[in-house]
Amino acid sequence: MTLQERFEALAKGKFLGVPVEGFEAGGREQLRYLMRAGLSPCCKLVDLGCGVLRAGYWIIRFLDAGCYCGIEPHRERLQIGINLILDPGTVELKRPRFNGNPNFDTSVFAEPFDFFLAYSIWTHASKPQIQSMLDNFVRDSSDRGIFLTTYLPAGWWSRDYRGEQWYGTSHESEVPGCIRHSFRWIRAECERRKLLVSKLSRDETHGQSWLRIAKL
Repeated sequence: MTLQERFEALAKGKFLGVPVEGFEAGGREQLRYLMRAGLSPCCKLVDLGCGVLRAGYWIIRFLDAGCYCGIEPHRERLQIGINLILDPGTVELKRPRFNGNPNFDTSVFAEPFDFFLAYSIWTHASKPQIQSMLDNFVRDSSDRGIFLTTYLPAGWWSRDYRGEQWYGTSHESEVPGCIRHSFRWIRAECERRKLLVSKLSRDETHGQSWLRIAKL
């Protein structure tokens, strides 16, 4: 079975955090964005909200052993990824590390990262949660660290999310949904932390807008 077929069988009758359509292509696309940003096999990467390892499947295979870390508070989804998405022997060969803290606290790994990845996390995260992720990036990234993330931009046609809580399915909720954030707000939060944010393209799989964040 292909990876796409394997996920379709696993997701039959239940939602596993990501759409079934484009599962394999979407994971590959995330790796391509990372590689265009300079990801090499020796880089240390932390995947925020790694879920069932849609991108992790490809990133773990690409990186050297011990270079991938993932944070996922939904333990059932993560175990599906580890046990049923990754190929047999991958964990032993590549030695990925995982943590389930719900605050996306990257200090649990006790090392600096060259890359932060948060695909379709800011489409659910509240502003305080995004602020926390930016603080973690400042603290736990290398001097030339890069944060690649996606979001859905707010505008006159769709409101800027002002809630204080995560919005969408999680380890605590089965209610789906996405939210939007103002790029002006994101840029201001980055500037406060001496970070430079730039817009990239929209991804082909789900049309989310990519951002690249780096230290000045």
